[in-house]
Amino acid sequence: MTTTDPSAEPWDEDEYLETLEEERRAFAWVLRTEGGFSPTAALDAAIEHYPVEPADSAQRGLVFHDEAWHWALLRLYGEGYWRERPELAKPSAAYRAQAHLA
Repeated sequence: MTTTDPSAEPWDEDEYLETLEEERRAFAWVLRTEGGFSPTAALDAAIEHYPVEPADSAQRGLVFHDEAWHWALLRLYGEGYWRERPELAKPSAAYRAQAHLA
């Protein structure tokens, strides 16, 4: 999984789309495993959270500054989930394992 500095050079289109798909897959995985979402609902939520941004957008890829783990848990448990559920403060080993499968 790639976490990229959004202030860096403009995205290579292939790199951007690959990163977008990786993050969508990881986000959906968290919603399924932690939140009990169906595969279809998880994918729909991932696509909504990670829309394809125009190539000329100044903020393109800014959402990648935090891992999908974090964004998905925010959706499931809200702001401060890491205080209420400290075991979720860092990505699980299972998340790490799936995140590196292409």
